[in-house]
Amino acid sequence: MSYENILYGVTDKIATITLNRPEKRNALSPALRRELVDALRTAEHDDEVTVILIQGAGDAFCAGYDMNSYAGGDANPERPAGWNHSELFESWTGQFPRSALRDWFTIWDLMKPVVAKIHGYCLAGGSELMSMCDIVFAADDTIIGYPPTRAQSTPDIDYFPWKMSMAQAKYLQLTGNSVTGARAEQIGWIAKSFPAAELDDQVMRELRPMTKLHPAMLAANKFTLNQSYETMGMRAAMQACVPWYVIARSFRPGGGEFQRLAADEGLKAALAWRDGAFKAEGFPL
Repeated sequence: MSYENILYGVTDKIATITLNRPEKRNALSPALRRELVDALRTAEHDDEVTVILIQGAGDAFCAGYDMNSYAGGDANPERPAGWNHSELFESWTGQFPRSALRDWFTIWDLMKPVVAKIHGYCLAGGSELMSMCDIVFAADDTIIGYPPTRAQSTPDIDYFPWKMSMAQAKYLQLTGNSVTGARAEQIGWIAKSFPAAELDDQVMRELRPMTKLHPAMLAANKFTLNQSYETMGMRAAMQACVPWYVIARSFRPGGGEFQRLAADEGLKAALAWRDGAFKAEGFPL
């Protein structure tokens, strides 16, 4: 596949995938997602690659899913791979979260470790992508969160119970509030955070010795860890959240109001409606 939305390269056993829509804060369009999944699989099959690094170009890692693909921005939006357009299924089976699960479980199932390096903003779908990576490093001032839970839907991938304590999971998912990279490290959401000016150097310091490990040893350790979470029910729990997404987005009282505002008055108006009360109290995003 030729890439238009990502950059891909291999140097010193590290395959680097750069989300490359900086003018959109690397919003996850269906095309970008297809290219990212293809690059992940390409790296997995390359014996010259030991570790895979995902990063973002520009001033943000990823601001979330491209809203035009599902929030009313386009009359005929492009859909992610695997979308079922049948009238029997499309309106009620959660095609969008199903597509997100398919894409990001690629990272989980990959035989090589995937590391995310995040900076700027890492929101909503961007936080799903980040949270499904094996290791995450962040700039201290990165803003990480899932504001759509305030008004749009439950998460496409409900990683909260698996990435942090119950107290923090409930606080962050119920409020839609965000935290900094430094705070995300404190609550165990990510592995480490660093001053923004040091992020690139510190991540390479972490990755260089990893590349000296045998890829089969890394795979065995990843599979052992993943199997423990699978035994505890992680995959089944995430799949079971799809119906709640459908109910919350489309069938609950007030469902669809964000999408209606986005279509009628524009995305900025919808975001102001969703986030205004929190911004008034000084909460970021």
